[in-house]
Amino acid sequence: MTSIRYGALFAVVALAAGCATDPAPATKAAPPAAAAAPASAAAPAAAPASAPVELYVVLPDTGRIHAFGDTKNYFDFLAHGEVALTRTQIGAGPGGKTLVFGITGDDVKANRPSRGEQVMSGGLPATGGFYGEVFKDGRFYLFGDFKDMKDYMAFGEVPYSYTNVGAGPKGETIVMVMNKDSYAKGRPDGRMARFAQLRAK
Repeated sequence: MTSIRYGALFAVVALAAGCATDPAPATKAAPPAAAAAPASAAAPAAAPASAPVELYVVLPDTGRIHAFGDTKNYFDFLAHGEVALTRTQIGAGPGGKTLVFGITGDDVKANRPSRGEQVMSGGLPATGGFYGEVFKDGRFYLFGDFKDMKDYMAFGEVPYSYTNVGAGPKGETIVMVMNKDSYAKGRPDGRMARFAQLRAK
């Protein structure tokens, strides 16, 4: 293997120097595949893909937006209508609504914004994709675009959607909210898969 590499290297150097004693065409002077393998192995590895950003919201009749960046607080709120720790931002939500964030003990100890707060403020850009849920009036609304989700929280309207009646864990209707561009791409089955995966845990 070593002699092949040196031989190929000598041929390339001789060709570059314009050696008259080696009239071989350029195609023969190219290094063999065995010599090219180490160069490709030395190429830097691709950066890992960013994880999707996720946000969970409940819109009760109070007009407030209860937002969660973790599933434990989200599921606790769905089950009991409250969580142990919250942080409130009056009038800071879409449409001037009050935001109530479910926060964790670790958030308090570290004196940091919760994941939900980071998502809502734009501090976690959805470069790796986005998945969002809103629970309102006994329906789950699933989103693949953060802007669509904010618009829904502000105005309560769904321009395009696919609907699964009775597909929720307790027979709730599931609405997959779309926009003009995403609707043209067809039914977003990945959202239903993520919805089921979260509840399988």
